[in-house]
Amino acid sequence: MRHKVAARHFNRTANQRKALFRSLLVALIEYERIETTVTKAKAIKGMAEKMVTLGKRGDLHAKRIAFSDVPCRKTVAKLFSDIAPRFSARNGGYLRIIKTRRRLKDQAELAVIEFVDYETAHKPSETVKGKK
Repeated sequence: MRHKVAARHFNRTANQRKALFRSLLVALIEYERIETTVTKAKAIKGMAEKMVTLGKRGDLHAKRIAFSDVPCRKTVAKLFSDIAPRFSARNGGYLRIIKTRRRLKDQAELAVIEFVDYETAHKPSETVKGKK
């Protein structure tokens, strides 16, 4: 029985789980919105919010901690320069999980995990058509 076991193991070893979470974090920071299963989204939500909090701190020690979790220089640079300043006035709750559909093959529940300001940050620019 799994009494009082809090972590989600995903039927993987510790190294495989760590690699899975790292790749999901890199994709989330890079694209700012990803679709994955609900349980994977819930598993990385806390980790991603801690990364944004590190980005808001912005000092060298925070960058080194971020590099230990996500070893991709381009991703960490985007986190510290683009994403974290957008949430400077916010005290938490940087991500949202929206359930979308069930996967056709195995009926797994899928969800979109995104930053809460995704629509405002990626709003398509409206072009004004000139009258002819």
